[in-house]
Amino acid sequence: MDILYAVIGLGNPGKKYNYTKHNVGFDAIDCLAQRNNVKVIKIKHQAIYGEFNLSGEKVILVKPQTYMNNSGVSVKSLVEYYKIPIKNIIVLYDDIDIDIGSLRIRKKGSAGSHNGMRSIIYHLKDDNFPRVRIGIGKPQENRDLVDHVLGGFNKEDREKVDDIILKAAKSVEEIIKTDIDKAMNMYNG
Repeated sequence: MDILYAVIGLGNPGKKYNYTKHNVGFDAIDCLAQRNNVKVIKIKHQAIYGEFNLSGEKVILVKPQTYMNNSGVSVKSLVEYYKIPIKNIIVLYDDIDIDIGSLRIRKKGSAGSHNGMRSIIYHLKDDNFPRVRIGIGKPQENRDLVDHVLGGFNKEDREKVDDIILKAAKSVEEIIKTDIDKAMNMYNG
């Protein structure tokens, strides 16, 4: 089957990571799956995934199971197997440099400080793919970065994040249905 788009949400597998800041990419995949009535239950390429059609385009929703820092291992295997063009990979992930409740869509670029993105770029040897960055905010002063990203949200922040996860899902649908420029105009902010 020719998969034309791979939508990859970054996170860590296992119940103890559910609903943590670092797993908002997985949450966005779950939102997309629910919106499009897709079961993300197939296992291959060290990932859990599901397939569907959106506006005539074949799409695969992916949650790598290699843990965040090795996401590129799973992504490379999947991209090579399905022969997915680099420009048709869309990655959703958390970003500490963006405020909670904000979203940034970029056409391409560096990994910044994100180890999951660094792994993907390293393994694909390319950074020319769209990404949807979901703001989780910086850690409070004197709080360790790892504790911050592996921690959960308070009730108020969780509501903001749930709203932005829905916008992230809609932005991915817009990228696939029309183009990234329209999605950026509609959802960046």
